[in-house]
Amino acid sequence: MDRDFYDQVILITGGTGALGSKVSEAFLNFSPRAIIITFRSETEMQELRVKILEKSNKQQEEDQHTLIEFVKVDITHENEVKTLISNIHEKFGQVHVLANIVGGYIGGKSVSETSEEEWDKMMSINLKCAFLISKHVLISMKEKKYGKIVHISSATGVKANGYDSAYAASKAGLIRLVESMAEEIRGLNININCVLPTIIDTESNRQAMPSSNFSTWIPPEKLAKVICFLSSEDSKVINGVALPTRGTS
Repeated sequence: MDRDFYDQVILITGGTGALGSKVSEAFLNFSPRAIIITFRSETEMQELRVKILEKSNKQQEEDQHTLIEFVKVDITHENEVKTLISNIHEKFGQVHVLANIVGGYIGGKSVSETSEEEWDKMMSINLKCAFLISKHVLISMKEKKYGKIVHISSATGVKANGYDSAYAASKAGLIRLVESMAEEIRGLNININCVLPTIIDTESNRQAMPSSNFSTWIPPEKLAKVICFLSSEDSKVINGVALPTRGTS
């Protein structure tokens, strides 16, 4: 298996949430050169910082080293994205892997009940963020002729369930964005893909749907392994794909 991230710089946006924290921990297992983790919630950041730095310190005792940086960024704003990427390039030279975990869900309302603010929020955090971070990361990836980008879409982006129009539309748009970008970078040794999870087994989802069968949901640490795979040379022949990732049934 060719999952050698040792000399690579990994950027994980939204890397402190329920899924993002598992992705951050998963990449740390491969001892890359650096992991840059963006966050919005100070509480989530502090919780992950304690856990991930303890793990990092243990690895350093085993002669492994990964520089870990937490950066508070709102990637719905292009100026903040540009500053983030510029600072990474100045310090490390490039971003080898982008795992964009930023996203959110608003549902349970019909189209007529959905407010303009709710619609705009879904488009912003599920689609605009992906566009902005991809746009600025790709500039140097094209120059270096190397890069891996993985976004988190949703099975709902392929088939909506009803009462989820804003969320479904934003995730469907993300699939088309990935397809379009993948066509643009053919021949440049860059891979851009997204995953299509069903329900992820997080504490917030369990609280929202307490009567559900949690055993059929996707453990976030399992999805994190898929994201690492798509970020590796093992997945070199996979490009522009929306990969279904389903729980057991």
